[in-house]
Amino acid sequence: MTSARRYDESDVRIRPNRKGSRPRTKERPAHKDAVIGFVTGVDRGRRTVLVDGRTVIAMRARELGRQSIVVGDRVALVGDTSGAEGTLARIVRIEERSSVLRRTADDTDPVERVIVANADQLVIVTALADPEPRPRMVDRCLVAAYDAGMDPLLVLTKADLRPAEDFLSRYAPLDVPYVVTSVTQDGIAGLEEVHEQLVDRVSVLVGHSGVGKSTLVNALVPGSERAIGHVNAVTGRGRHTSTSAVALALKEGGWVVDTPGVRSFGLAHVDPTKIVKLFPDLEPGTAECPRGCTHDEEECALDDWVAAGHAGPAGPSRLESLRRLLRSRSGESE
Repeated sequence: MTSARRYDESDVRIRPNRKGSRPRTKERPAHKDAVIGFVTGVDRGRRTVLVDGRTVIAMRARELGRQSIVVGDRVALVGDTSGAEGTLARIVRIEERSSVLRRTADDTDPVERVIVANADQLVIVTALADPEPRPRMVDRCLVAAYDAGMDPLLVLTKADLRPAEDFLSRYAPLDVPYVVTSVTQDGIAGLEEVHEQLVDRVSVLVGHSGVGKSTLVNALVPGSERAIGHVNAVTGRGRHTSTSAVALALKEGGWVVDTPGVRSFGLAHVDPTKIVKLFPDLEPGTAECPRGCTHDEEECALDDWVAAGHAGPAGPSRLESLRRLLRSRSGESE
């Protein structure tokens, strides 16, 4: 009877690798020679990046996967970063962000959309007339600003068409800083006050189409030439003119980020409990609230807390402001 053959490694045939024999690795290159730049614009897959005062056009490196690169990001670039015409660099890393302004399509959409990174001020631009002001939009933007850790600034335009006092009274309890502007024969009254609030900061301007946002940007940054829309006489809404966000440098220092006009600002990504913490005079009163309290129901303990004077003379108006912001998160505000 023939004995069974014994096999060893010499009997194993290895099929050659057509793509070479270099072993695969999950380690990514460190790109220690990368230079850091500031993203000022995004257009069809290309990013405009400011590097040491020169403009560089760059594309996302494959290794970044689907990570979004937005205006305001600080990024690391390799390749040709000279900025010469026809050159293209690669973005290989996104530096840590200090803040992220986000929104969703609506309050049920689980997909967050990052608008701008590393901004420290959200400028909410709304017209007092033509188109009609929409407090619900302002409320939602305030929630988004607080959630992102940004300072809000309310800029009311077209005060030449309607006084600002009635609208501002809604926000007095929130202590939101504001500037009122109007169109005059000599230009825009209040423009200097707006400018003072923007110097040496990274400010994002948001608002409905037709509120005068691009007009402000063109006045603040001469030569920016942002397209100006008009309000539809039938719908009372403005026409979208800006199609993408862009960062524009102020001569005196700082950046103004102009964004496309928006008609909705979903807040599905915002935890309602964070909103209550923004009212330190009211938050202690929630300790006696029933479990799961929405702070906008009959059993809410905040009513008794305010009635007892714990929140001071402004307590009732502060409580109403809190509840309006919570309703804006749930989509129930007017």
